[in-house]
Amino acid sequence: MLLASTAALAACAMLAAGCGGGSQQDVHEAKGSFEMKILKASFPSTQAVARPARLELQVRNTGSHTVANVAVTVDSFNYTATTPELAANKRPIWAIEEGPGVKARSPVESQEVSPPGGGQTAYVNTWALGPLAAGKTQTFTWKVMPLKPGRHTVSFAIAAGLSGKARAVLHSGGAVGGHFTVDIAGAPPTTHVDPRTGKILTGTFTPVP
Repeated sequence: MLLASTAALAACAMLAAGCGGGSQQDVHEAKGSFEMKILKASFPSTQAVARPARLELQVRNTGSHTVANVAVTVDSFNYTATTPELAANKRPIWAIEEGPGVKARSPVESQEVSPPGGGQTAYVNTWALGPLAAGKTQTFTWKVMPLKPGRHTVSFAIAAGLSGKARAVLHSGGAVGGHFTVDIAGAPPTTHVDPRTGKILTGTFTPVP
């Protein structure tokens, strides 16, 4: 995992609003810069199709003021397909089985329409988990299913709000974010039982196309 400047990614997230806009979610957003940092960023660098994976980002408010709505934008769960005559050219690299936030109680929208997790927002590929007090930490977790073999880059950006008025910055003043490089194999590694010990042994992943 590499941390990098992600100002462009954060700006795209603010512009790429989904249906309904974000006016209600950012109505109380304060303008300014809020110092934050990433304590933990984990996503397996080697994965396999149809084998669940977990992406986790742990964010701390290192400033002296409460962040109104800590948010994360992830830009690479999908790719743009070039196959002609597709009704929609966005196709999943990973299917989101469960997003950040507490699951809503039934009745809720179906998983196909809205993956479980209370952190969804009206913005594309952005999740928010509410206020984060000074010195406190919040964890964003996605449970995903790899679907498209190959090498993929997953970029993420942290924000202090949804409208772009509240910016998350490092102590140095840079944007808070980074990226992962992930290889997805077309099939999971083979397994076999060691006849001497009875233990299940896992082989190597298939080559990435």
